[in-house]
Amino acid sequence: MNIQELSKQYDFTGKTVVITGGAGVLMGEMACALVGCNANVVILDRDPALADQVVRRFDNKAKYLVVKGDVLDKESLSQAAAQIIGHFGRIDCLINGAGGNNPKATTNPEQSFFNLPADSIKFVSDLNLLGTILPSQVFGKYMADQKEGIILNVSSMNAFRPLTRIPAYSAAKAAVSNFTQWLAVHMAQEYSPNIRVNAIAPGFFLTEQNRFLLTDKETGGLTLRGKKIMDHTPMGRFGKPEDLLGATLWLLSPASEFVTGIVLPIDGGFSAYSGV
Repeated sequence: MNIQELSKQYDFTGKTVVITGGAGVLMGEMACALVGCNANVVILDRDPALADQVVRRFDNKAKYLVVKGDVLDKESLSQAAAQIIGHFGRIDCLINGAGGNNPKATTNPEQSFFNLPADSIKFVSDLNLLGTILPSQVFGKYMADQKEGIILNVSSMNAFRPLTRIPAYSAAKAAVSNFTQWLAVHMAQEYSPNIRVNAIAPGFFLTEQNRFLLTDKETGGLTLRGKKIMDHTPMGRFGKPEDLLGATLWLLSPASEFVTGIVLPIDGGFSAYSGV
């Protein structure tokens, strides 16, 4: 394979990529990168107005669609899928980017594990796990029918090494990793080996969901937890949204056509470091 052929593998012309939670910081960065690679990008979010901050970064040649959809409501997702098919004609890739934590499902000196509200634990579990399974059912059905497609889930470092204070989030992301492997085998064996399912496992990126844990609200400096993470990250910094792009484009492209069922850490070395 020559360089020209290799570069063509990252040209997504004619490919439609659906991104759940596409209006968020990390998924918005992916949307911009995919638009730059000529993909038809669909930003799916519960609040489509939030996508404005992403869309304004697109150039005037961008092919995109913003649709309303709730990853915990299968009927909502089915309606979104019909809208996407009506606009672009097919669905080639799905990035299950919706997810997050909730302070009420987090232990702290004022809130012990024994008193975590069941509804808060369920919310976090559902958002991360069910919010990955339901879109995979709805959009994955189109891939099964067309005998090809790619699903990219978003796991977490917590799936490799559970972190203190966030039991619901850690458990849910571990389940996402397990589901990724299960679905990779299921789709390849039952429908087509041309349907691939993988996941990325981001390390520590500052987002609205975790900022309250990693930085001090008043000073803006690192909390004790944030400092511990830095001490355990050989590259010595938090991830930037653009750090996810290389792995994402690779896993969505023909360059990784013999890769399915993996969970790829993007963590600055966190998962490799023993602490000594």
